[in-house]
Amino acid sequence: MYKYNDFDEAFVRERVAQFRGQVERRVDGSLTEDEFKPLRLMNGLYLQLHAYMLRVAIPYGTLDSAKMRQLAYIADRWDKGYGHFTTRQNIQYNWPKLNDVPDMLDALADVEMHAIQTSGNTIRNVTADHFAGAAADEIEDPRPVAELLRQWSTDHPEFQFLPRKFKIAITGSPNDRAVTKAHDIGLRMVRSDAGEPGFEVMVGGGLGRTPMIGKVIRDFLPKEDLLPYCEAIVSVYNRLGRRDNKYKARIKVTVHENGIDTIRDLVETRFAELRGEFTGADQELLAEIEQSFAAPDFKTASVSPFAAHRDANPAFQSWSDTNLSEHKNPEYAIVSISIKAHGQTPGDATSDQMRVMADLAERYGHDELRISHEQNVILPHVHKGDLPAVYAALREAGLATANIGLISDIIACPGMDYCALATARSIPIAQEIATRFDELKLEHEIGELKIKISGCINACGHHHVGHIGILGLDRAGVENYQITLGGDGTETAAVGERAGPGFSAEEIVPAIERLIGAYLEHRDGAEETFLETYRRLGMNPFKAALYPEAAAHAA
Repeated sequence: MYKYNDFDEAFVRERVAQFRGQVERRVDGSLTEDEFKPLRLMNGLYLQLHAYMLRVAIPYGTLDSAKMRQLAYIADRWDKGYGHFTTRQNIQYNWPKLNDVPDMLDALADVEMHAIQTSGNTIRNVTADHFAGAAADEIEDPRPVAELLRQWSTDHPEFQFLPRKFKIAITGSPNDRAVTKAHDIGLRMVRSDAGEPGFEVMVGGGLGRTPMIGKVIRDFLPKEDLLPYCEAIVSVYNRLGRRDNKYKARIKVTVHENGIDTIRDLVETRFAELRGEFTGADQELLAEIEQSFAAPDFKTASVSPFAAHRDANPAFQSWSDTNLSEHKNPEYAIVSISIKAHGQTPGDATSDQMRVMADLAERYGHDELRISHEQNVILPHVHKGDLPAVYAALREAGLATANIGLISDIIACPGMDYCALATARSIPIAQEIATRFDELKLEHEIGELKIKISGCINACGHHHVGHIGILGLDRAGVENYQITLGGDGTETAAVGERAGPGFSAEEIVPAIERLIGAYLEHRDGAEETFLETYRRLGMNPFKAALYPEAAAHAA
C-alpha cells in the first residue's frame, strides 16, 4: 500500500488549514454561500437535502485497518455512527456540521486520507478492480498505475476547471470488474503480441442522462506511454468540451459530436507533442510506487479446516459459494463482505461493523481491505484455513449475508432520502426487493443477477448497466420507476433497454417478481443467467410479463 512521503503529508495538511480558514470566513459571513460553494466542493463537501455531506476519497478502493478504524471513529465523533460506501469507492458522511468538517479532514490526514477532488469539474477519485493484487486472472496489479494517475491528477494546474467532472477506471485483468467502459477514460490491461503488458484505452463512456459505452481509442498502449497519453486525452477534452451546456459537457458528448476518429487524431497529435516532455521521471516514480505494492508474505498452512467446515455447515457452504473468489495463490481466497443484509441500506456500514472488518483484515487478511464499486467490502488475501474463523466473526457482526452477485446484492444511490438532486427514493425500493426475494427463498435459485437503482437521471446507482436497472423519476409529484433490461458493466458492456412505462412505488416490486418469473420460465437450464436469457430471447417475453394487460390486449 502506498505510504505518504513528506510532500504528501505537507500538501494535505496545507489544504486542511486552508479550508479551515475558508469555513471560518463562511461562518462569520465574510463569504457568501455562492462564494463558498466552489471552495467546499474542492474539498468534497456537498450541501444535501437535509445537511452537509462529506465525500472522502479511498483511492482505487484500497485501505488498511488503521484507515478503516479512523473512518469508524469519524462516524462516531462527527456523524451518526455510520458511513455510506459509494460506487466511486468513496465513503460519504451524511450528517456533518460545517464547523466540524476541518476537524474531520485533520483526522483523515492523520491516517493519510483526504477529500480532495471528490467533487468539482476535476479528475475525480481513480477507481480500480476491487480484486486488484489478488485476482487469479490478473495480468498485473493495476494499483501502482492508479496511484501514479492519482498523483498526476491531484491539483494538476491545467485540469482543475474542466468542462465537467472526469472519471478514470482501471483494471489489471482482461475480465472487467471496474466498469471501465462506462468511464471518461477506461484502462484495461492487456498483453501485446510480444507478451508485454500494456493497456487497451477507451474514452467517452459514461452514464447519466445520455448513457454511452466508451470507444477504443488505442488497442494497445505501452505502460511507459500511459501518463502522457492520458494527459493528451484530457487536454483535448479541456479544449473541445462543451461549456455552454452542462448536460452536454462530458467527454462522451465530445466524442459523440466529433467522432472517435477525429478525437483519436487530435489525441495522437497532442500525445506526440507531449511525449518528449516525459523524460522518464514518471517511470522512476512508478518504480518507487510499485515497491509499495509488493505482494504480502503469504503463509503456508493446512487448508483442510475449510473443506471440513464446508461439509459440516450448510450456511458456511452457501456463503463460500457466493462470497469467495479465486485467489492467485491457491491456498488463499478473496472474501467479499456483503453490506447488503436483507432490508438494510445498500452500502451503509456502522462504525462497529467497520471496526470488525478492520480487526479481521489485521488478524487474517495481511492488513488489507478494498471497497468495491458495488458497495461491498473485500478482504483480498485470506488463507483458506482461516475462513471458518472469519465467517464466524462476520456472522456475529451481521456481515455474513451470502448474497454477493445475487438479486439482493443491489447497488443503490442515496436517492431522495438524502440527495438534493434526486427525484425519487432508491433505498426503500432496494430494501423491499431484497426483503421480498428473501421471503420467497428464490435468490440462490435465480443465480447471478445485478439490480442497480438510481433515484434520478444522473445515474449514480449505475442503473443503465444493471441486468435489471431501475430509474426513479418524478411524474407530476408522484414517484415513478422505469425499468431497463440487459445492461452490463463488464468487458461485454451494454446499456440497458427501456422496457416501457414506469411503475409506482407500490407496483415496482410486483413488477420485478413478474420479471423474475418470466426468466425462470424461459431460461435454458439452471446455468443460464438472467443476462444470457435476455440476450438469447430479447425484450418480448419480459415485456409481456411486465405489462400483462397490454400483452393480453395485443393477443
